[in-house]
Amino acid sequence: MPRPEVWDCHVHLDPSIGGDPLDGPWWNGRPPSALFGLLDTVGVTGVTDLDGGWGEQILRERLDRFGRSDRYRCFGGVAWDKWAAEGNRFAERSAHRLRRQVARGARGLKISKALGLAVVDDRSELVPVDDPRLDPIWRAAGDLGVPVLIHTADPPQFFEPSPPTREAIPVLDPHPEWRVDPSAGLSRDVLFEQLCALVRRHRRTRFVAAHLGNVGDDLERLDAALSEHCNLGVDTSARFEWLGQSVDAARRLLIKHSDRVLFGSDYPLSERLYRTLFRLFESRDTFTLDGAYTMTGAAAAVDGLGLPGEVLERLYAGNHHRLLGRGP
Repeated sequence: MPRPEVWDCHVHLDPSIGGDPLDGPWWNGRPPSALFGLLDTVGVTGVTDLDGGWGEQILRERLDRFGRSDRYRCFGGVAWDKWAAEGNRFAERSAHRLRRQVARGARGLKISKALGLAVVDDRSELVPVDDPRLDPIWRAAGDLGVPVLIHTADPPQFFEPSPPTREAIPVLDPHPEWRVDPSAGLSRDVLFEQLCALVRRHRRTRFVAAHLGNVGDDLERLDAALSEHCNLGVDTSARFEWLGQSVDAARRLLIKHSDRVLFGSDYPLSERLYRTLFRLFESRDTFTLDGAYTMTGAAAAVDGLGLPGEVLERLYAGNHHRLLGRGP
């Protein structure tokens, strides 16, 4: 059966923002024809670039460089570093900045894991994910009809002390800053509950939780969250071993919530990446997922999900187009 249309909803084109610059190629400094040539080779229609979430200058540069193509979309973001100066005006001003970003061409709002883990207010106090002071931002996204793609927390291993009590986590060796100090009182579970509270409070705003919400090791919990919150979706990015190591439960989840799961990679774009992901979602093969494509950096034995064609159509592109439309 021919592969349905594919759209990657979670990419980074800049090595300073995501991934390992040695495992390229990276695309922000190359002509658009190079990026689209790769996509043609692997049969991917287009990509949604989340790098605009790290600054309006990046957003402007990317839209100028790639934005004239209907194969490219970019998200905007929130300038958390302005909170100290703007005080209690920060949220309203951030909502205004979002409206301006969308007017320029941003197709959504990207929120990084800094919210809940590192963002502080004008009193230098940590800001929870569901802080009501930020409500004007989420309301603006709902009013504008653009989705919020939000990365909350990290896998539970990232919250363990160093050295970890369970398996080794090779990906943390070059990125020790990704480890969360357990003495800070933060946990993956607390942050996920904050996310659910936020989604519950803003039912007119559509949220997409990146990385299977970082609860893909507990698919019953993810199923319950998707069942409760009709305005919540997830993307598959960078948590592929969770799916391939619980294949029956994952297959049930992706079929049951086939209108709420978006295909995303979050790794350096390459032919090898896409061939690997297509094998995971389309085949029933048992194979080894290279550590380059796992959340811990360690190779993992996985089984393919063998999803039905109608589910692949929604996963690969249909849900993305429903959220963002088909135009440039």
